[in-house]
Amino acid sequence: MRRMLLLGMSSLYLFSACHSEHPENHTQETVFIATEAIRIDTAITKEYVSQIHSVRHIELRALEEGYLQHIFVDEGQMVEKGQLLFKILPNIYKAELNRAQAESEIARIEYENTKALADRDVVSNTELAMAKARYDKALAEVELAQAHYAFTEIRAPFSGIIDRFHVREGSLVDEGELLSTLSDNSEMWVYFNVPEAEYLDYMALLSHDSLLPVQLQMANGKVFPFEGLISAIEADFDNETGNIPFRATFPNPNRLLRHGETGSILMKDKLENALVIPQKATFEILDKHYVFLIDDQHIVHQEQIELLNEMEDLYVVSEGLKEGDKILLEGLRKVRNGDHLEFEMHNAKELLGQLKLYAE
Repeated sequence: MRRMLLLGMSSLYLFSACHSEHPENHTQETVFIATEAIRIDTAITKEYVSQIHSVRHIELRALEEGYLQHIFVDEGQMVEKGQLLFKILPNIYKAELNRAQAESEIARIEYENTKALADRDVVSNTELAMAKARYDKALAEVELAQAHYAFTEIRAPFSGIIDRFHVREGSLVDEGELLSTLSDNSEMWVYFNVPEAEYLDYMALLSHDSLLPVQLQMANGKVFPFEGLISAIEADFDNETGNIPFRATFPNPNRLLRHGETGSILMKDKLENALVIPQKATFEILDKHYVFLIDDQHIVHQEQIELLNEMEDLYVVSEGLKEGDKILLEGLRKVRNGDHLEFEMHNAKELLGQLKLYAE
């Protein structure tokens, strides 16, 4: 029994020794994906929060005191220039006009009689001048009464959209009381603030293009179908924010945009011969951006880079890389600074076709 146990242990030792002398290698070396930094002509889109205003947005106020007799339109209605909107009870002003017209008629008769007498040298020229002055004053009183009577009718000074009513029929309104507002939405003014450095860049472009085209992204994320132009820049910078307000003008033929809306101005900035790399080839340490640079001996080196601009899938690099530098694209978490690796190059220009950018 003891002899059989020793024989079995010897056989197990020999079997183990044979396998230790000829181990099987199941580990295969990883092949990483790399690309290179290239230069292209492209454009970045800058986004600015904006406020949308009608080109004309006014308050409609009562010009005289009285009871609001009638409202001829509805809230949100499109009205034409000169259309009657509100009417204040005109009885008092009609009576004043009738009185003024009667007094002017009396003054006219007196003046004509005095003139006839003056022609026969019955009265002096002074009396004739006084009669003429009284007649002119009566005519002025008629014009004033007519103006007051006209003030009882509030008409649209231009074509536009009526806002909500602040009074109702039968209300007693005071002179100057707000009745509603009127917006001309045929064109829209869109205001947005631009930092000083970007303002200087924009002013440099004016030597080539007199007006810079922009787009408007609406609150639902969709881009307004009509392009706008920057039409005005305010005079002063805000000392607290360092910004200056810009104004872009957009056509609004379908009246989609309304006064008081918000959105974002999208402004394209062309970049010529920009050095770009995919964002996925970078990593961050303490708010600094790095890449793994691959040298001719297939050694990776951690390299800090400075970014000039950012697009959705790309970075524009200002420092740290040059055109043609090989950088690690995938597997960044699997390597360390100084590692030797095998890699497969992916053509950078082909990669750009799979990324979101504006290529020129």
